[in-house]
Amino acid sequence: MNVIPGRRGVLRTLALTAATSVIGLVSARAEPAAAAVESALTPPGATYLDALKKRLAQAPRRRDFKTVPMILNHQEQWDHEALTEVFSYRPAPRQAWDNTNIGGPWLNLMRNALNSQIWSFKHPDFLAVSVTHGTAQLALYDQAIWDKYQLTRLAGDEFRTNTPIIERKSVAADSVDYEDPAGPFSGEDNSIPALMRRGVVFMSCHNAIWEHAGALIKFDINPGKLSHAALAAELTNHLVDGVVLIPGAAGTLPELQQAGFHYAT
Repeated sequence: MNVIPGRRGVLRTLALTAATSVIGLVSARAEPAAAAVESALTPPGATYLDALKKRLAQAPRRRDFKTVPMILNHQEQWDHEALTEVFSYRPAPRQAWDNTNIGGPWLNLMRNALNSQIWSFKHPDFLAVSVTHGTAQLALYDQAIWDKYQLTRLAGDEFRTNTPIIERKSVAADSVDYEDPAGPFSGEDNSIPALMRRGVVFMSCHNAIWEHAGALIKFDINPGKLSHAALAAELTNHLVDGVVLIPGAAGTLPELQQAGFHYAT
């Protein structure tokens, strides 16, 4: 049986084909994100949020860059499909968090915002976005890159390993009791994976990645003697699953605000 795609599907296919043909500036493979949409912790009635989570999981992520420029000047250099999905999300309210300090209360504050919006104000489709840069950006790299480049040197002695990406297994199970003080909605699991399961979108700032690469070169933590552009590319390739790469945090925040997101810090 021959299946004839609709006009919109044909146009989308042609557009994607054209976009793919221009990726000559960098070597970049686009793959769907491996974010955990299974065993989600979104509340009952979060129809739009659940749909967004699925679309974001299907949106490609580019993670085999060889080099990256200091300033990204083409949408194929960041996760523009996933970012567009976030810009296009319409259920209100929406909140964009300006997160810069890995040692600050940023994860706890977003968890509290979710709890209040969902259960106090009855907004199950509330969307929180972490626009992550500064040292907070370090939490979005996988442990392998932390080990290779001694990222504790940048994060501080409090972070011997990348603890924010470790979900507390003792509270990770699904729970219908949101009042459980030891459950997945409590402060017992202020982790990035737990918040992702609740629908929080974590965005990674390319400018912060570039600055981290520069700091590693300055501290002579560069075992492969990579160029600045190549080291920044390697860091980019080791973002944790589900993260959305953006060209810059400070520049993306106004775009989110124009799309209706409320600024928070």
